[in-house]
Amino acid sequence: MNASTLPPLASQYLANTHEVINVCTELVNYNLFEQDTALKEAVQREGAAWAQADLSAFGAKLGTAEYLELGALANKFGPELDTHDRFGNRVDLVRFHPAYHQLMKTSIEHGLHSSPWTDPKSGAQVARAAHTYLHTQVEAGHGCPITMTFAAVPSLRTTPELAAYWEPKITSRVYDSRNVPDAQKAGVTIGMAMTEKQGGSDVRANTTRAYPVGKPGPGQLYELVGHKFFVSAPMCDAFLVLAQTTSGLSCFLLPRWRTDGSKNPMQVLRLKRKMGNVSNASSETELRGAHAWMVGEEGRGVRTIIEMVAMTRFDCMIGSSAGQRAALSHALHHCSVRSAFGKVLNQQPLMQNVLADMALETEGALALTMRIGRALDNRSDTHEDLLVRLGTAVGKYWICKRTPNHAYEAMECIGGSGVMEDSPFPRLLRESPINAIWEGSGNVQCLDVLRAMQKTPAVVDAYFAEVAKARGANAQLDQYVRALMGEFKDQTDMEYRARDVVDRMAIALQAAMLVQHGNTAVADGFCASRLGASGHHNYGALPRGVDCAAIIKRATPVAA
Repeated sequence: MNASTLPPLASQYLANTHEVINVCTELVNYNLFEQDTALKEAVQREGAAWAQADLSAFGAKLGTAEYLELGALANKFGPELDTHDRFGNRVDLVRFHPAYHQLMKTSIEHGLHSSPWTDPKSGAQVARAAHTYLHTQVEAGHGCPITMTFAAVPSLRTTPELAAYWEPKITSRVYDSRNVPDAQKAGVTIGMAMTEKQGGSDVRANTTRAYPVGKPGPGQLYELVGHKFFVSAPMCDAFLVLAQTTSGLSCFLLPRWRTDGSKNPMQVLRLKRKMGNVSNASSETELRGAHAWMVGEEGRGVRTIIEMVAMTRFDCMIGSSAGQRAALSHALHHCSVRSAFGKVLNQQPLMQNVLADMALETEGALALTMRIGRALDNRSDTHEDLLVRLGTAVGKYWICKRTPNHAYEAMECIGGSGVMEDSPFPRLLRESPINAIWEGSGNVQCLDVLRAMQKTPAVVDAYFAEVAKARGANAQLDQYVRALMGEFKDQTDMEYRARDVVDRMAIALQAAMLVQHGNTAVADGFCASRLGASGHHNYGALPRGVDCAAIIKRATPVAA
């Protein structure tokens, strides 16, 4: 036998071990809006039908392989801090990967930081929430400065002379990342500096001091001296800061640059090493006589900044709901392609139970979030305003608290490959606890619910009036609500019981939304699984009779 007749070496040595079969494909090149039935229905239902064409175009843009890759790159190459330039000048410059800047540019050009303020028409908050929900599925970290920029406007409006200068720059759709004075920019972003080491959520324990440069009071110039343990997004152009005056805790607007063009001494000591939210810079800073202007009344800093906090908490609801949708989408896509033990995964009863249960969680989160969006659009209505006051705290607590386990469960649907860093799941899992902690942890939200009930008892009536809209449509829900009402008759140990009460408030509110407006299979499945006596189970413990196949089909995205 001559060499020409010998078999290939690869065959001789059995180098061709397998062909690649029965594996999933990347979930790319799909329309994030058009492939999300629950979102399309919510946008229509909650008053933003006029935005559907724009949302469809936005969803198509975000779903391309090239755009989805930006999210991975922004987290792979996180921010870096230069405290000084090479000549020794203090610069406090945070550098980002180009992918991060593209994500910021997209958000700002589409008005995710401003649209309800610049075009406050019916459904504006809902439309903005839907856009944010879509973009957060691509990347969550850049949403921090977008959220704070958006949320700063109501606080600044308490001091018209400051708002007159800053609001046009804040709401501009120009993204300018340069480290230059705000006077040289057409568009700016706003950060927040509230937290100190010794107080954490107890901001009244803050020790940072504010000293008037001349005349004291709203709109006047102060110098701030102190330390801020968490400063969100230190590359922003200005920050809302809490500091003590002789009249108590007050709110201030602190720019990165002084009006004379010199650098304001808000010095970044370090960037935080976070487990998640890697693309976004969080920092620890010193204020060494930094110039800042008082916002709102002196000594009423918490009251001034609370409107900002209300909006950022709403965005936490959006962000966690979006995280659930992203994880669910990847899990559903995988399970629609991969087979095991002779069947496609999403055709196997136990996996159907898990996937449908996760889909129910996601739909409940979205329904509540978008309903609060509609309430924000209609705060001139007393009922809607009261619903915002209570529903935001309830929703922020519940949705954000449920997201980590949801992310893990989606990862488990993938199996071993889901744990690998080249999959989207590690990033989704690391991101998942963030919103539950930021803008007030679980206990803070529950205590805020109690505070709202004590200060404004009408919020309880508004809550039950909202839930009552579903009365008679589901016997299990009616029974659940009656039992919940009984919890409010006995106010003893209410703080001790707060988590249990708020848990049930959230579940009842979500169930009422889905019963009124949702798909029948979704509404019945949610009530059957969440309102029963068992409760508190892992995903995949749906009772008999739930139409898992219909729920899964409704939620599964289809890639091109």
